[in-house]
Amino acid sequence: MLLVGMLDSPYVRRAAVTGTLLGLDFEHRSVSVFRHMDAFRAINPLVKAPSLVADDGTVLTDSTLIIQHFEDVAGRSLRPSASLARTRDLALTGIAIVAADKAVGVEYERKRPEPQRHRPWMERIVVQLETALGLLDAAAAEGRLGAVPDLRPAGIMAAVAWGFCRYVIPEYVDEARWPALAAQAAACERLEVFQRWPIDRE
Repeated sequence: MLLVGMLDSPYVRRAAVTGTLLGLDFEHRSVSVFRHMDAFRAINPLVKAPSLVADDGTVLTDSTLIIQHFEDVAGRSLRPSASLARTRDLALTGIAIVAADKAVGVEYERKRPEPQRHRPWMERIVVQLETALGLLDAAAAEGRLGAVPDLRPAGIMAAVAWGFCRYVIPEYVDEARWPALAAQAAACERLEVFQRWPIDRE
């Protein structure tokens, strides 16, 4: 299997960490959707990171679907087996994905020339970002993101999303405002699996 995409993407990093924790053997290739568009298009014409080339040559797009394939190959999941705990982990994973999505939105919006920026839209996505981080911080404080190092998917995505936010939009993400989430993410970043897949700061 070949995982394609830069590790500055929280979705590429999420997939890489999860695949490693599932014990899978896969290759990773750092290809930028911006700087290496032609090279990426040759792998996936959608130019979407992450992309996964499965062993049979099938190309998968979207980190959630890639992780589902990883689970199929591994024959197991990192999610809790109990129904209620599994549903709650899914819910928290979704919240962490929203946090990453809105951080991407903030970064792209502020890259626009000033006359093209839409202040009401920026205010909206910042509120959504802050709401997601607040929910994750409460979950971390209550131990609902799972214990480190026994990581669940929600804990992985939350840590990856937090690291991404601190990397791309640190002025919007004050550690003192969400201390439990910051501490949880820091504990994850100290793990060997996270250090194996660091944020690509190229």
